[in-house]
Amino acid sequence: MSAQPPAPIEKGILQFLAICDAFYPPDAVQASIEQQRHWYDALCARFDRPLPPEMIFADGMLQRIPIRRYRPRKISTRTILLYLHGGGFVVGSLESHHAICAEIADFGGAELVSVDYRLAPEYRWPAQTDDGFTVLKHLLSANSRVVLIGDSAGGNLAAGLALRARDEGLSGVVGQVLIYPTLSGNLDAGSYAEMAAAPGLTTADVAYYREMLQAPAGNEIAEPLQAASLAGLPRAFITVAYFDPLRDDGRHYAARLAAEGVEVWFREEPQMVHAWLRARHMSDGARDGFRAVCEAVRRLAMA
Repeated sequence: MSAQPPAPIEKGILQFLAICDAFYPPDAVQASIEQQRHWYDALCARFDRPLPPEMIFADGMLQRIPIRRYRPRKISTRTILLYLHGGGFVVGSLESHHAICAEIADFGGAELVSVDYRLAPEYRWPAQTDDGFTVLKHLLSANSRVVLIGDSAGGNLAAGLALRARDEGLSGVVGQVLIYPTLSGNLDAGSYAEMAAAPGLTTADVAYYREMLQAPAGNEIAEPLQAASLAGLPRAFITVAYFDPLRDDGRHYAARLAAEGVEVWFREEPQMVHAWLRARHMSDGARDGFRAVCEAVRRLAMA
């Protein structure tokens, strides 16, 4: 008899997982790209929420890159929040994280820009980071201070953009908020082995997404954990889920940042699974975790 895979017991997150499985099958990566995106869009629509009162948003283009700007009813800082969505580099869009972005902007009292970067496999690496960097440079050129935010694949992109900005001598990136980021840890060790069959995301799924992206091994922008040095990076807030194969990527990156003199706040959600942001209105753990993310964004933006 095989052992059951590790799983949370919090009622709200179990309900969340049941809904996710109904919209996005656990073996979704075996389907066509078109089908995966159809399922993901339906899942995101299921968890859609009304935007905060008086939230204004508008779509636009920056060069060839679609973006969406959010402006909350109260602006408390001139710092801009730059959001990179998750989805394994394969799925996701401006719509998939619409309410999430609006709520973060509202809580932070800051304008937020969400990037609709190109997706794999139609566009392989470095298209995704190049799109994000184009938007980041544009914001910084307007003398803006920027906090980078990303979840999952977007967390990878945000971390990579912080490295690119540092290496190119760009000033103005004042923080990075990485939410259960994928940072290219060893698929055979640590949480990738312990949580290989975790609900919501498996290690096999992670391997699939890496194959779709085809980022070069050892490239520090694609694989921030492989960076020779993390010194000089902006302050960071990193949050991970215990029941997630990506957990140790965030753990190890936070430890390295701290060891190399970067101020970092680290939080691990003991009952959460990958993609818990969507459960923020139905799970106590996700609600607390989302508030911690929003408070970190506000703290970094106001500093």
